[in-house]
Amino acid sequence: MKAAFYNSKGTITVDQGNIVKPGKGEVRLEVAYCGVCGTDVHIFHGVMDARVNPPQTIGHEASAVVAELGEGVTNVQVGDKVAVRPLRFGEAHPFDKGHKHVGKNLKFIGIDSQGAFQSSWTVPSYTLHKLPEGLSLMHGAFIEPLAVACHDVKIGRVKAGEHCLVIGGGPIGTLIAYVLKEKGAEVVISEVNETRLKMLGDLGFTTINPVKENLSERISELTNEAMIDCVFEVSGSAPGVQAMTEVVNVRGRIVMVAIHGGEQKPVDLFKFFWSEIELLGARLYEEDDYEEAIRIADSGTIPFEKLITKVDVLDNIQQVFDEIDQNSEGMKYLIQCN
Repeated sequence: MKAAFYNSKGTITVDQGNIVKPGKGEVRLEVAYCGVCGTDVHIFHGVMDARVNPPQTIGHEASAVVAELGEGVTNVQVGDKVAVRPLRFGEAHPFDKGHKHVGKNLKFIGIDSQGAFQSSWTVPSYTLHKLPEGLSLMHGAFIEPLAVACHDVKIGRVKAGEHCLVIGGGPIGTLIAYVLKEKGAEVVISEVNETRLKMLGDLGFTTINPVKENLSERISELTNEAMIDCVFEVSGSAPGVQAMTEVVNVRGRIVMVAIHGGEQKPVDLFKFFWSEIELLGARLYEEDDYEEAIRIADSGTIPFEKLITKVDVLDNIQQVFDEIDQNSEGMKYLIQCN
């Protein structure tokens, strides 16, 4: 069987992998599709070499078909279509307060251990969620990032009729916007890339380019001065951090979706005092987020085909990562693994 291996900065090779027979509580999968996540791109750039263990198979946005069951597995059967929730929880810790998806001993499958860019992949059975018969395996590869979006919206406690702003119209920001629409919220997306702005506009979203328009003034016009009830900061940028406190209203919420590492970005803390604003962190997902993602995906309300920039085969994975580096306008790249 074939597997892709991240070897060093900028280099992924395809070679023969090992078929791992499932042990107790494990399942062997035939991987159908795996999306390329921003985290995969960071690994490709060499910035996570202290965490990954090259040569390593990465990838985690996977859809698959169950091929073989280990001892004691009852939640799936051979032939089932599944999405994978790639979290290995480890031992519970008092610090976690029961929230094992962000626990001290959490390991992420596809980063801390072998991932999905291979034709055969063995994982714990509890990571699997069955896909509806009518949902294609190609679209099933969106369940992991869509579960991220569901978790973010859940953390934001968004209600129908609320005004929401998504700062950053990339793959996760766009999926957040769709989940917000599903909740009945009024959605605005702030994005600077003109190609993405056109695509988002064609998809029916209200958009603002903050480079060309005053974001706060435009939000005020759109909301009749009510401003924003819940902001989702997905850009990871300093201007995004600055904007999030300028547009939120009294007792509004700000959900930090992007990972803000490295350089420090100033935050207007006075605004939090003055308007009783909440700042909320959101990381990964829980089991119910996966089930909601599958329900939304199966409803047909998200035009996944329009979000796919390219589908390519595992043999071409190096070229796909090179293309992503050269194409800042792309949305979702999928690798067909079988």
